[in-house]
Amino acid sequence: MKRKTDLKKKKPPAKKRNEAAVHFNHAMIYTTRLQRALKFYQDTLGFEVVDIYPGAYARLKSPAGDTTIALHLVDPKQKMNVKTEGLRLYFEVENLDAFCKTLRKKGVKFDQMPKKMPWGWKHAYLHDPDGHEISLYWAGKARLQKTMMQNEMV
Repeated sequence: MKRKTDLKKKKPPAKKRNEAAVHFNHAMIYTTRLQRALKFYQDTLGFEVVDIYPGAYARLKSPAGDTTIALHLVDPKQKMNVKTEGLRLYFEVENLDAFCKTLRKKGVKFDQMPKKMPWGWKHAYLHDPDGHEISLYWAGKARLQKTMMQNEMV
C-alpha cells in the first residue's frame, strides 16, 4: 500500500516562455491622490513597493506572485475621470517589434509603435475596440527593479 506522500503528483516541467506570446503584466491605476492610493494598496492590501517616483508614480508588487500594479498621479492638465477612464492595461511581449509589425499587418492601428521610453522600457500604445488604452512593452529584468530615468543615468 502506498503512503500519501508517495501519491503526490509531480509538478510538470516549467513551460518555456514563448517570445511571441503576450503576458499580462500590470494595470496602471490613475489617481488624484497618490499617497492615499499608495497607503491603501501597500498598508491595506499588502503590496510591496518596487519603485516610487515622488509626487507622480509608484509601482507595487503583489503580495503573492510577481505581478505588479502601478499608481500614477493624474496630471492636473489632463481631462480624465479616474472612476471611468483611469485604467491602462500592460502586456509584456519579449519580441515586441516583430509582434507589433504582425499586429499592424492585421489592421491594428497604433498610437505609438515600439519606442524606448525615458525610463528604459520599450513601449507601443494602442486602444482596444472599446477604447481602453493598452501598452505592449518589453522591460525584461528591469520590470522589478528601481526605475532609472535616462537623464538620471550618469
